[in-house]
Amino acid sequence: MPLIFVTSPIHEQVLQALGTYGEVRLGYGEHAVNYDAIAHDVDAVFLRGGHMTAERIAASPRLKIIARHGAGYDNVDTLAAAEHGIWVTNTPGANCRSVVEHVFALLLAISRQLITAAQQTRDGNWARDRLALSGIELEGRTLGLIGFGNIGQHVAPVAEAFGMKVVFTDPAFDTRHDARWVDLDTLLATADVVSLHVPLLPGTRHLLGATEFDKMKPGAVLINTSRGGVVDEGALSDALRSGRLAGAGVDVLDAENVDMIDPFKHNTLAVADLPNLIVTPHVAGQTDESLLRVGMSAVEAIAAVLRGQAPAHPVNQPVAALQRQA
Repeated sequence: MPLIFVTSPIHEQVLQALGTYGEVRLGYGEHAVNYDAIAHDVDAVFLRGGHMTAERIAASPRLKIIARHGAGYDNVDTLAAAEHGIWVTNTPGANCRSVVEHVFALLLAISRQLITAAQQTRDGNWARDRLALSGIELEGRTLGLIGFGNIGQHVAPVAEAFGMKVVFTDPAFDTRHDARWVDLDTLLATADVVSLHVPLLPGTRHLLGATEFDKMKPGAVLINTSRGGVVDEGALSDALRSGRLAGAGVDVLDAENVDMIDPFKHNTLAVADLPNLIVTPHVAGQTDESLLRVGMSAVEAIAAVLRGQAPAHPVNQPVAALQRQA
C-alpha cells in the first residue's frame, strides 16, 4: 500500500479521502512523524506547510508526487523533483474566492480603521475622539492590481461593485489590448490602493521596494495576499512610518520562507509598532469551503499519479515520470 505523508493539518473530509489511496502518516498532532525518519518509504507528500528541499527529495527514492495544498509552490525545489522523476502539483483557483474576500476584508479594515476602533471600544473608550476614527470610502478610488491572473481577475469585479476604478499590470504577460492595462510606474502613481497577486519568482522578489514606494500616490494603501518576498519589508516599514503610505494589509511575510514555525524571529517588518499595518497569518485562502476544495484537488493529483497517470495541474515536467507513462 502506498505511503502518503501529510505535512500540516487539513480538512477532515480530505484526510478521509486521502486514506482510500494509501496509508497516511501525519507530520503534525499527537502522533506526528518526522518526515526524515520515513523518507525512504514515502510515495506521496501532501504538502501544506514546511519545505521539500533538494536534500529531502534526494532521500526519498519511492517518492512520485509532491502535491501542494494551494497555488504557490515556492516551498518546493521543483527542479530537484523533476530530476528525480517526481511530479509537483498545485491547486490553482481552488481558494480564489476566499483570497478575494480577504483582500477586501483587509482593505475595509484599513480604510475604516476597524482594528483601532474595535480595540478602543473593547477598552471602554466609546466616545474618545471618534472624529479621529473617520474612514474613507472606496467609491471613486482607483485599485491597481499587480498581477492579473485568476485571483486578480476575480478581485476586479468586486472592486467595481464598490464603485472603484480598476487598472492592472502583470509582469508575466503583456495585456496591453485591455483598456485597464497600464505600466507599473503609471499604476503606482495613480492607484489609491495597490494589491499584489503575483507568485514569488526571481523576477518578482522585492518587486516593490523603496524606489517603488516613492513612486506611489501619497496616502495610498498596499494589500499583499501573494507572497511576502514580493515586498521589501524594511522599505515598507519605512513608508508606513513616514506616512508615505496610509496603511498596509498583509497576509504573508518574507520570513515564512525561513521559518514556518516562528517567522517573527527573522521578520524585518515592524509588525508590533505600526498602527497603520494589519498582518494576518497567511489565512487569506483559508475558509472551510476553500480548505475542502483545495484539499480534494490535491487528493485527485495524488490519486492520478499513484495510478500511473499524469496529474491535472503539474508545475514541473519530470522526464523520468513521463517516460514511465509513455
